[in-house]
Amino acid sequence: MAVRRPVRGFLQPLPRGGTDGRVLLLITTLLVTFGTIAVASASEGQASANGGSTWSIMIHDLVFLGFGLFALYVMARVRLDRLVKSAPMLIGLGLLLLLAVKAVGVTSNGGKRWLNLHAIYLQPSELFKLAAVVFVAWIVQHHHDELGNWRQLALWTVPVSAGCALVVVEPDIGTSSVIAVIAFAMLAVGGLSRHLLGRIALLGAVVFGGYMAYKPYSARRFFSFLHPNSDLHGSGYQLLQSRISLGTGGVGGLGLGQSRGKWGLLPNPHTDFIFSIIGEELGLIGTLAVIGLFVAFLFACVRIAQRCTNDVYRLIAVGITTWIAVEAIINVASVVGWWAVTGIPLPFFSYGGTALITELSAVGLLYNIAHDRSRSGDVTIREHPSAASRRAPERRATAHPPVRARVTHESRREY
Repeated sequence: MAVRRPVRGFLQPLPRGGTDGRVLLLITTLLVTFGTIAVASASEGQASANGGSTWSIMIHDLVFLGFGLFALYVMARVRLDRLVKSAPMLIGLGLLLLLAVKAVGVTSNGGKRWLNLHAIYLQPSELFKLAAVVFVAWIVQHHHDELGNWRQLALWTVPVSAGCALVVVEPDIGTSSVIAVIAFAMLAVGGLSRHLLGRIALLGAVVFGGYMAYKPYSARRFFSFLHPNSDLHGSGYQLLQSRISLGTGGVGGLGLGQSRGKWGLLPNPHTDFIFSIIGEELGLIGTLAVIGLFVAFLFACVRIAQRCTNDVYRLIAVGITTWIAVEAIINVASVVGWWAVTGIPLPFFSYGGTALITELSAVGLLYNIAHDRSRSGDVTIREHPSAASRRAPERRATAHPPVRARVTHESRREY
């Protein structure tokens, strides 16, 4: 009589004991704690303008943090193999939510990016980032033998490309660009040839240029950081006020809660420009502390990816690391005037329910990967045979002359 094996559930016992995982959680705790304090201070002006109590936005942030910690716990316990198998379903759900935004989404500040679920304003583009990470890992796992052909690569990445297009029309070119960079980095680490990576980069540049040509207003706003003083009452106003706040803070800052810019001078002080408020209240010391925490987070993520023995899960770690690092770099660069203001939040700091929940979910997934000891087969993306055959004559041509030269030299020695 055959013994039936119990069906494994979607969750496993919480993994414990790994040093890398504990370090990751410690750094994340510091980031989230610092971020919550920063939101509490930076949101005072906006909370008062909304007619609520001074701490109303901070209270909402704490509620989102609670949901985020629960999401971290769930992702730390999820069975990674089951999660990767469900990637097509996850990316499909992400596309449906993005389509729902297009149909019945809520418009705010000129963008239609949210779904009103009454309990929370859900931003599907944030969820799509995590879905895209898992889906690209699934593609590499199941189709690495085909991805060396650019037609097959374009076919299998259609869901990610479609998601980016739906995010662009919200409009949110910043988030769309982050998703594209995440996928690009994962494919590069997965072994995609430099030739195909170059094609993808060129295509991205053409698409970006076409969008800017089609949307002159967006182009003016995007490139305003190059000449911010030319329109101080328009596209350059945010950057001007951001620089004033950072400069006012000096080395030690005005003191926690003492920002002037958050009282109506600096737009979005608790979201896009929260780094500027930190600089004003805590000075250069505070901003360097934030950057130091992100550098520590980056090193912890890279260490987890390096020690991972499963190539598929390593790609997931690479995707999450790229996501958090790129967003942190873009946000900081934007508020100091080194890059365009694109609405990219500062991870773990900027106020935003869906963003915080998704970021903590990603941390839970990294914690899970840090404790995984499974091994995958070889999933390296290799150059397609047709492309390799086209370059074969060139390799033979360069390899042949040294052989002839050696024979000639030997024949001279004989005579």
